[in-house]
Amino acid sequence: MRSKKTPQKLSVKDPVYGSELVAKIINGCMYDGKKSVASKHVYKAIDIIGEQTGKNGLEYLTEAIENVKPTIEVRSRRVGGASYQVPTPIRPERRDSLAVRWVITAARAKGNNPYRTLAEKLAAEIMEAHENQGTSIKKKLDTHKMAEANKAFAHFRW
Repeated sequence: MRSKKTPQKLSVKDPVYGSELVAKIINGCMYDGKKSVASKHVYKAIDIIGEQTGKNGLEYLTEAIENVKPTIEVRSRRVGGASYQVPTPIRPERRDSLAVRWVITAARAKGNNPYRTLAEKLAAEIMEAHENQGTSIKKKLDTHKMAEANKAFAHFRW
């Protein structure tokens, strides 16, 4: 028998913008519990976006993350000794966390030549994501492509 459902955690907002999304990005960027270092990078990235685009950095960030969010993914299902990649829709919380994770991973993977700090890399990746380009958008498209290719196994979903 399954135990009861875990209670939903209270969402924490970041102190500067009062945004849950920014708080999630800060936590995703954090290494070794150094939250103040991570928050400096994220706030600097938002400032860089604001300077370079002339728009509100927070709104720009929100639109970029919205572009990266996937709607469907594949999950492995074992049916009669064979594993199938079954396309399944993604819960909203998981969509958010995947998008944030992909943007941060793509920013960290950027080369050292044109960008120096994590803030500059993050700003560049967010601006690319806003324009539907960049590594994080490619990751989303690959996920959707994989789900589309395995549409024949959708009947294994339950």
